[in-house]
Amino acid sequence: MQRFIIPTLVLVLAATAGFYSQRYFMTDTDSLPATMPAAKTSVIGKTRPDFAYKDIEGDMRQAKEWDGKVLLVNFWATWCPPCKKEIPAFIALQEQYAEKGFQIIGIALDDEEAVKDYADSMGMNYPVMAAEVDAVDLARQYGNRVGVLPYSAFIDRNGKIVNVKAGGLSKKAAEQIILPLL
Repeated sequence: MQRFIIPTLVLVLAATAGFYSQRYFMTDTDSLPATMPAAKTSVIGKTRPDFAYKDIEGDMRQAKEWDGKVLLVNFWATWCPPCKKEIPAFIALQEQYAEKGFQIIGIALDDEEAVKDYADSMGMNYPVMAAEVDAVDLARQYGNRVGVLPYSAFIDRNGKIVNVKAGGLSKKAAEQIILPLL
């Protein structure tokens, strides 16, 4: 009898952990509020932090290059399932709203080779940089205090952070934030 108690207990604990992990990471973002209350982050209304990284094509890219555009700065990694889930929506958003002054910038907490391979396989149509460990500090500057991935910051045409989102984004949830800014 006792030999069944320990495996059963381990199974119950593992199932519980898996259930709550799935609920946390795979939330349907369409049902969540589009904005994060300003009380939860101190970066709302502040000027976006500058950065300069080489993109996966080897070109140096700087944040100021996109001054005057509505930006979605997305911190992600190739090993992050919710990050990978939102990328097709980002590709569609970039294609749909680029001519209206919208730009997505992907900053990966990953090595360059993995990022390049993944970006190429997905047909990512926006600038992607593999900032590796440096991206952690930059993400903090953009308001990601707990190191959640994916993490997105929305910047208006004046360079002010107007919204941040910890966790995955659907196309619909991103549009709720982007469209009023265009």
